[in-house]
Amino acid sequence: MATQEQLHVLQSLTTATITTILLKQGIRNTWIRGSKPLVLGQQRVVGPAFTMRFVPMREDLATPESWTSPISTRHAIEDMSAGAIAVIDAMGFTDAGVFGDILCARMVNRGVRALVTDGAMRDVDGVEDTGLLVWCAGPAAPPSIAGLTFVGWQEPIACGGVAIFPDDIICADSDGCVVVPKALVDHVVELGPEQERLEGWLVGEVNNGAKLPGLYPPDEATRARYEAWKKGS
Repeated sequence: MATQEQLHVLQSLTTATITTILLKQGIRNTWIRGSKPLVLGQQRVVGPAFTMRFVPMREDLATPESWTSPISTRHAIEDMSAGAIAVIDAMGFTDAGVFGDILCARMVNRGVRALVTDGAMRDVDGVEDTGLLVWCAGPAAPPSIAGLTFVGWQEPIACGGVAIFPDDIICADSDGCVVVPKALVDHVVELGPEQERLEGWLVGEVNNGAKLPGLYPPDEATRARYEAWKKGS
């Protein structure tokens, strides 16, 4: 489980930086496809994944009565911990909303930080009013049972084509959502701040008229100038 100090560092990193660091470790498939900010400009968020899974709708299971079943989204929400990010595998299905405003309001009440899904959301005006940060594929009016069957939580899922396990770390910003595997949190936390510092310096060099060849990616001479700048800053 990531510590609060690690989460604080990850909160300072862009998803672009995180994907670059993971790519250098050979981890390429980390960006959740089809999941976009519900509200443009919403703040960056980081937290452990609380996973939830839907499968295709089956008529005998996807009924209004299923909402009161022990295996339901309602019971799953009551298992969520403060600070978690709900990650919902909807198989990219966008003809029905996985959650609406009432469920999101309860998540806010429980201290859940955000919701991420490759599916759609309903009651989007009400969801926005709850203040819950949401990344999704867009809006849809029908309820989940119009096309999906909820089958469980806190198990491995595939969301937006990415494998996500409970307590992997989700990082989300304007570029979308990225998963940091639990085993690589230490590595990203160690290298991330330096990567951001270097890239900030590179932007300054570009703004000062520097040409890109040899600058980005930095060659030996550029690295030397950067190290000299760090010592003097």
